[in-house]
Amino acid sequence: MTERPSDRDLVRLAREGKDLTRAEIVRLLSLPDSDAEAFLYPAADAVRSEAVGDAVHLRGIIEFSNCCERDCLYCGLRRSNARLNRYRMPAEEILAAAGRIRDAGIGTVVLQSGEDSFYSREEICTLVSRIREESGLVVTLSIGEKTPQDYRAYREAGADRYLLKHETSSATLYRLMRPDSAPGGRLSCLRELGRQGYEVGTGNIIGLPGQTPEILADDLLLMKSLDADMLGIGPFLPHPDTPLAVSPPGQMAATLKTLALARLMTRTANIPATTALATLAPDGRPRALRAGANVVMPDFTPMAYRRRYEIYPGRNLSADPMDFLKRLHDEIVKLGRTVGTGPGSRKK
Repeated sequence: MTERPSDRDLVRLAREGKDLTRAEIVRLLSLPDSDAEAFLYPAADAVRSEAVGDAVHLRGIIEFSNCCERDCLYCGLRRSNARLNRYRMPAEEILAAAGRIRDAGIGTVVLQSGEDSFYSREEICTLVSRIREESGLVVTLSIGEKTPQDYRAYREAGADRYLLKHETSSATLYRLMRPDSAPGGRLSCLRELGRQGYEVGTGNIIGLPGQTPEILADDLLLMKSLDADMLGIGPFLPHPDTPLAVSPPGQMAATLKTLALARLMTRTANIPATTALATLAPDGRPRALRAGANVVMPDFTPMAYRRRYEIYPGRNLSADPMDFLKRLHDEIVKLGRTVGTGPGSRKK
């Protein structure tokens, strides 16, 4: 009978490339925090360094619409939130913000919105093509579930990447959290995006009410099976104008353990230190960068709109992007890392 490896040995084997079983992932998600700090996060950081290098790649976000047709229980943009002051940025303001991203030396723009069908396929394509022509930026879209025809048109217009978090792999939890969405819809979209040649991003939310370590293990196995190029893993943060207002937030340790295991399991995926982690705790971003993350996404949404893009409360809404970038540069250098240049595509 083969003796079960210790937790430390199991992490070592994962670092060396062992495929983890569901039971092993659950076991590592349940590590005492002190053990995670002692050998899980350093192992993930080592794999990050070996697989993708020491550069921290930057993506400039423009949150161009806070209108959303979905009614997700966890999100402040949900259509039932009548207290939210809605907006849609004019195209020229979006293009001006993209120019500021280019001028800051960042190679990628992320155009993000609620699921807002106000924008026609043609309008999104025109926006993408103008950004490519006027700024030369790599364009990432994060605008929700669309048709294969939409995705094809966006791709032909010049979109390179698409972010669509699966949120949770549990069909039961998905139906509960997203009552007007089909559990299989996002997975179908993610697979279609991959077929059309996008760099595809997905991810989950840590700490949703009803979530279990087994569900998180399934999330990680799903991310691996999709061979996603980018993984957004962030904590649940309750919004006061949603049905989950009094639910506890996701935990920092659970989020970092999931992120670290994602690095060990996928090796070369781009993994951001999310804004939600930095909102949960002041040291959230550097802790994530030490646990396997290699991307940061500065917000270039004009201030008049940024405070209204309230998926969750508590974001730092006072920082000018250039001031933030200076502090971020110092933080990255202090970690012994460098600021990435160019588009920072995944190295498969």
